[in-house]
Amino acid sequence: MKSLLKNAREQKGLKTRELAQLAEIDQALISKFESGTRKPTKDQVTKLSQLLEIDYETLMVAWLKEKILYEVRDEEFALKALLLVEQEIQNNTKQISSAILSSIQNILDEIEELKNTVQSFDHFQLRQISKTLELDFIFKNIMLNGNSLTLEETKSVVNDGITISGKSIQEHLEAINFQEAAMYIKDLSLKKTVINEKEILSIHNLIFKGINSENLGKYKNDPLIPREMNLFFNWHEVNKNNLHPIILASESYLKILEIAPFEKGNLQIANLILNWILLQNNYAYVVIKEGSNSKNEYFSILEESQAKNDKSIFINYILQIEKDSLNKARQLATK
Repeated sequence: MKSLLKNAREQKGLKTRELAQLAEIDQALISKFESGTRKPTKDQVTKLSQLLEIDYETLMVAWLKEKILYEVRDEEFALKALLLVEQEIQNNTKQISSAILSSIQNILDEIEELKNTVQSFDHFQLRQISKTLELDFIFKNIMLNGNSLTLEETKSVVNDGITISGKSIQEHLEAINFQEAAMYIKDLSLKKTVINEKEILSIHNLIFKGINSENLGKYKNDPLIPREMNLFFNWHEVNKNNLHPIILASESYLKILEIAPFEKGNLQIANLILNWILLQNNYAYVVIKEGSNSKNEYFSILEESQAKNDKSIFINYILQIEKDSLNKARQLATK
């Protein structure tokens, strides 16, 4: 950890005195952190991570490792104790997941009943429902990112190839590109393709085709991103058969936004991955309701979930939208 701190400070061209002023930590303590004779508090680790632009998880893992080593390094039964600690942490994580599942079981049961009803419709009905929900998915997602096309204008652009007067070329491209990305994840879901780097980069390439030629289909220039994304892929692979698909999709969404692997398009990628997982498990598209109030509610829920580090807030929001989407699908079949 001492090397992480010192190297990061020197790379930013800061003297210990300057870092001490920025972090509001005594200069002597900064020097002791870098020499390894003192350990920062958790709050100090957070502050130093932000100021020195060190990946928070990397710094926290180093901090916890040294804290644990300090306590057990010379103990005869340290390794056996650590194995028991690992098992207990894993059990606690499972208990948390079970607690979340228990609290949302009623709405999950309602969703499953609705899904089964929708899946019982004939092929023609399902195709018509799919076309309507896909258009809604495209429209709501480009709207979420500031596109001013209306639902009818979006339909004209993506289905009929019509150019809308007064709308920019970029807005037209955003609609067309997102339609291609939506069709792409639909195809991936039918093939039961696992979430992987190649496909995510391909999706990003589709979203920005003709709009941002410099960074499309590429992670941002940060050496930590490939490692963070590999951890995400591993996490998904381990949990895809353990977590309920809607919980898996919601948590995947939050993880992508936390990693923010791209210069632009992280929100679109998170939405597409979420719906990729849902479609793969025969659920309906998750899209926010139309209107500025719904858009504000969406960002408010997301911000609250991140600020409180409470994923259940966002999961409950996604569950309600999925229920609404399935209800809409059922209503479409009766028209």
